Amino acid sequence: MRGSVSPPSPSPPPEAPPPAPAAKPESKGARRGTGALLVALGILLSRLMGLVRERVFAHYLGSSEAAGAFKAALRIPNVLQNLFGEGVLSASFIPVYAGALGRDDPKEARRVAGGIFGLLSLVVALLTAGGLLFSPQLVRVIAPGLEGETRELTVRLVRILFPGTGVLVLSAWCLGILNSHRRFFLSYAAPVVWNLAQIAVLLAFGGRTDAEGLVIALAFGTVAGGVLQFLVQLPQVLSLLGRFRPTFGRGVAGVRRVLSNFGPVVVGRGVVQLSAYVDVALASLLSARVIANLTYAQTLYLLPVSLFGMSVSAAELPEMSRAMGGELGEAGKAKLRERLAAGSARIAFFVIPSALAFLLLGDVVAATVLQGGAFDATASRQVWLLLIGSAVGLLASTLGRLQSSALYAMGDTRTPLAFAVIRVILGAGLAALAILVLLPDLEPDIRAMALPMASGLAAWVEYLLLRRSVAGRVGERPGAGWGRFRIFVAAAIAGMVGLLVKAFLAQRLGAVSFEGPLSEFLPAPRLHPVLNGALVLGAFGITYFACALWLKIGMAQQVVGGIARRLLRRGRG
Repeated sequence: MRGSVSPPSPSPPPEAPPPAPAAKPESKGARRGTGALLVALGILLSRLMGLVRERVFAHYLGSSEAAGAFKAALRIPNVLQNLFGEGVLSASFIPVYAGALGRDDPKEARRVAGGIFGLLSLVVALLTAGGLLFSPQLVRVIAPGLEGETRELTVRLVRILFPGTGVLVLSAWCLGILNSHRRFFLSYAAPVVWNLAQIAVLLAFGGRTDAEGLVIALAFGTVAGGVLQFLVQLPQVLSLLGRFRPTFGRGVAGVRRVLSNFGPVVVGRGVVQLSAYVDVALASLLSARVIANLTYAQTLYLLPVSLFGMSVSAAELPEMSRAMGGELGEAGKAKLRERLAAGSARIAFFVIPSALAFLLLGDVVAATVLQGGAFDATASRQVWLLLIGSAVGLLASTLGRLQSSALYAMGDTRTPLAFAVIRVILGAGLAALAILVLLPDLEPDIRAMALPMASGLAAWVEYLLLRRSVAGRVGERPGAGWGRFRIFVAAAIAGMVGLLVKAFLAQRLGAVSFEGPLSEFLPAPRLHPVLNGALVLGAFGITYFACALWLKIGMAQQVVGGIARRLLRRGRG
């Protein structure tokens, strides 16, 4: 990810939550892996629905100018959600709120929740008003390459979308409450209704109006979906809080601690989000079509990041915060090392094959999910080029989330901020250098590969810095390198099998012709994209699990053993 920003001036470290008297025994729902499983299930539902949304969007709008305008417009108001939403509240609010619950002080927890809700509502309202007023200027900064009618359409869409994004920030507050109470599923499944609202609009108006009218209707549907996402979580949140009164948090020590952590995390999140906006700005210099394809690729890229990175990190953060209570003794260090090792193993087992699939079979992945209607085989190949670049940093991005969660649980929000600054500056420099200086004469789709590739290289630098920082405080368990190498071997063998199946089908059924770079490289067979994906990606997945079992990779044995135990229990029942 990229962006350019000066490092913040030094500030005193955030005040750590007061120590808990003793860690309570973990509840049944908090057993290792259960929280991550619930997060993963919720994310899986929302991401699958997101893929359906993207499939319907691509069917009606493809890589058109209107599609690029909508994707660019959606990025601009999302600055509120990204700066004040899920990631920031997880890092600053959850450790304090969950710490109060761990000390068996629900009254203090309610006061913290009410204070943060009031302050968050005020800030979001002010920023939303500013966004509506300065939409033309924001579009000029974020997407300088858009001109004429496309730019005017983008400005109009931004003004429609801004209020709905503010509601999504309040939805992230709900997520913080629910996660702290170990109610993981609802908070991560709630975006399903946001996606459903957009799908309903696309199906209702798609083919009945022109592209401009469709994206305007979709913008209103997106706002309605944001309101629904907040409302479906609110009843359970209010039942957990009991007596709840929004305030501005004056005199509440916990609110002050959240705010002291909030500043560095907001700056860090903002620095990271600058990278996404630099991506859009650089992509707009290539074409609006590249903006649309970049967003499609990011939707696919974020699926493993969310399922296997966010799920583990999100489930571990409140548990580490409850257990440590602001103090890191030898017992806390040992527990943190154990959680980091187990979490890293789970992440690597699923993310490494995902990266290999993007690298070797990205056109099959894109076609299976998106191809149809206005999104043709050429568009699938264009998205594959972006997925190749995304594969570079996929593992680093997911593992980095887990390391950051460990630092947040220790009360350290400044170290992730400093490393995020390094990541963004490095990524921005690499991307701008490649697109503007080193590759000026290549086709836009080849030049666009530099955007996710630069992000990936910078992500590895950030991850290595985070890991060194965490290991310096709690130590590091050896042996992870050999385990990841075996996973890579299994994924590489599976990738070769997938390529052989694809080549065999193309030879027997004929290859699809498409335009653009690398048109003769690894052609796709003339087969329905979903059927082709089932055959090629199915062969990839079966081979990977078989090789993982053969290489005695622990996660594969756990997965197969768990399935076998469930089948035996059902058989006996």
